[in-house]
Amino acid sequence: MAACRFPPITCWHSVPSTPRNVANPAADPYRPSYHYTSTENFMNDPNGLIHKDGTYHLFYQYNPYGATSGNGSWGHATSTDLVHWARHPVAISTDENEDVWSGSVVFDKINSSGLGTTDNPPLVAVYTSAHKASGTQRQALAYSLDNGETWVKYANNPVLDAGLKDFRDPKVWWDASTSRWLMVVAKSVDHKIAIYSSSDLKGWTHESDFGPAGVTSSVWECPDLFQLTDPTPARPSG
Repeated sequence: MAACRFPPITCWHSVPSTPRNVANPAADPYRPSYHYTSTENFMNDPNGLIHKDGTYHLFYQYNPYGATSGNGSWGHATSTDLVHWARHPVAISTDENEDVWSGSVVFDKINSSGLGTTDNPPLVAVYTSAHKASGTQRQALAYSLDNGETWVKYANNPVLDAGLKDFRDPKVWWDASTSRWLMVVAKSVDHKIAIYSSSDLKGWTHESDFGPAGVTSSVWECPDLFQLTDPTPARPSG
C-alpha cells in the first residue's frame, strides 16, 4: 500500500531539506535509530529491495532537489545487517521525459535479458515510467553491471505500455516452475491487478487479471503476490 504519490503533496515522513545533523545523522534526536532516512530532501515508498552477495539493497522514491514530492527518482542505500546503512548516489534519476516511480529489482543470473554477459549478469530494475508529456504510466527497465553502484536506462524503454494513466508499481520475480519472469502491476482504471509473463524482461505477455475486488473507491497501488503456507503439522486422522 503506497504511502504517498507524486505529484505535489507533502507527506508526514518527508525529511527537511536542511537536516539538523548531516555529518552525523545518528546524533540527530529527531531521526529514528533503526529506520533508514536520507540525509536531506523528500523520500517515500521503499522499492527494489534485493539481497545479493551478502548485501541488502534498499531503493526508494526520492526527490533529489527538494523537501516536497516531485522529480521522481530512486535513492539507494545498502546494508549488511538491515540496521546500519550506507548511502549511495541517486540510482535512477528523473529526466526531461519521465519521472521514475516505484518498481522492483531482480538479479538476472542467466542473463535472459541480454543486458549483461554470462560472466557478469545484470541487476535489472523494472520501474514505472511516468511520462511527462502524455501523463501515461508505462513499465521500463534500467540495469546495473556493478552490483547496483551505477544504473543505465534501457535504450528501448518502455517495455510495457497500455496507454493508461494509472498503471504502475510492477513487482517482478523469477518463477522457477515455468522458467519465466512474472509481473503483477496495478491497473487502477478498472481496479484490477494485471499479471504478465516474460522470457527476457523485455517482451511481456498478458496472462490474466485479478479483480475488481476489495476497495474500489480509490486508486490501487503497489501490488504483490506470494505463496502462503501452513507450517502447522497436520493432525493424525482417527
